[in-house]
Amino acid sequence: MHDPFLLFDHWYAAARESEINDSNAMALATADAAGHPSVRMVLLKGHGPEGFTFYTNLEGRKASQIFANPHVALLLHWKSLRRQIRIEGAVERVDDATADAYFATRGRDSQLGAWASDQSRPLASREVFMDRFEAMQTKFEGGDVTRPPHWSGFRVVPEQIEFWQDRAHRLHERRLFARSGDGWAECLLYP
Repeated sequence: MHDPFLLFDHWYAAARESEINDSNAMALATADAAGHPSVRMVLLKGHGPEGFTFYTNLEGRKASQIFANPHVALLLHWKSLRRQIRIEGAVERVDDATADAYFATRGRDSQLGAWASDQSRPLASREVFMDRFEAMQTKFEGGDVTRPPHWSGFRVVPEQIEFWQDRAHRLHERRLFARSGDGWAECLLYP
């Protein structure tokens, strides 16, 4: 396969079948304006030639770092398959219609949690958060939970995608796809 998105689809389908938990979990590395890095796990919620999408609170640390430095790296690692995919690229916000459509698919408690959480900010106690969550349950009781204005998605538009396959004796296989004009250039990398 010489199309990185078709290869991604193939590997991702295999991961969805073999990984016990969260086959869509990926490490997201960001850096602030001064270049100080940070990494955390997020969930892949959409992918294709336009990019790789995840959702978050726009007032939290990861979003503030993305706004300050809109270049990130993603890593999907599937231990059961002994494979990983590294993605590097620029980040753009998804449009409101896309964010609304995804938010509508989330479980109600996850929707309420998005309203209740001041993501990444200090929390006095778990009880404070649970009280806020219960207040949101009351506020939206009997109706739909709308997407909070401080919650949306980001799409990583890839500049590079590397597919890593474990091999015996650390003789791994690494295929790198790099954006080249309107297409992709492919090469192998030494392990």
